[in-house]
Amino acid sequence: MTEAHLPDDTAWRMRVWAAVAAALVLGALLGFALIPIVQGGPVGLDAFTAMCRALGVLPGTPARITPVSTAAPQPVTQVAWTAATLAEIDHADRARGAQVAEQRCVACHAPDGSSAAPNIPRMAGQSVFAIYKQLHDFRSGARVNEIMSAQVQGLDDQAIADVATYYSQLRRGASDLQSPPYVGTEVENLVVNGDVARGLPPCAACHGARAGGPEEVPTLSSQHADYIEAQLQAFAKAGRHNDIYHRMRSVASRLTPAEMHLLAIYYAGQR
Repeated sequence: MTEAHLPDDTAWRMRVWAAVAAALVLGALLGFALIPIVQGGPVGLDAFTAMCRALGVLPGTPARITPVSTAAPQPVTQVAWTAATLAEIDHADRARGAQVAEQRCVACHAPDGSSAAPNIPRMAGQSVFAIYKQLHDFRSGARVNEIMSAQVQGLDDQAIADVATYYSQLRRGASDLQSPPYVGTEVENLVVNGDVARGLPPCAACHGARAGGPEEVPTLSSQHADYIEAQLQAFAKAGRHNDIYHRMRSVASRLTPAEMHLLAIYYAGQR
């Protein structure tokens, strides 16, 4: 019986080997001839050169020419919280900072740092580290603003530390929102607990009192609501990108416009 089935078995094996051989030939044609020729055409390669590169005989290049970016490189920040930087801030001269503020800052931020315009941040009582970093970023180009970028040019690190110290030691006045509207439990929950489903940490993890967040985290209480909302929108659209490790861009991009608006109201109403 075995001998009777031998011819059929041999024929089946031959068909299998033929199919395997056909697949190998087809794969070789596709991988070493057809695809290289098709991909090589747009970058100016003739068929022979394209096949030689696919075989490894000639050195290869990308199948598509990489477009050249004309965007100007912009640093995230040039501030590092080294011992020297912290010592510079610790030894800052408040009187010199008042002089710098008188010359460059009071027209917009007011002598008391109250900033009447809702789109200009209140500086009084702000974290000295936050002010130092933002002024430094305006100077380096990490953060861009037509007015601020021009105002900080010519200031050295010590002058920036002096003016940051001056404003940080002023007392912040009452919020514009004397009776802030109720923002709802969902927004308060974002502040206290965040939203795990969206990968949102609680705002209070960094911006709460004694939260232990990054050194440069700004104080948001009693800040202008319009300014807070504008900065959240800028982070969400990557128009502002001087947040270290992409922290605020990551958070803001997950917030809805309504949440940004209500969070701004919430913090503007905080004392």
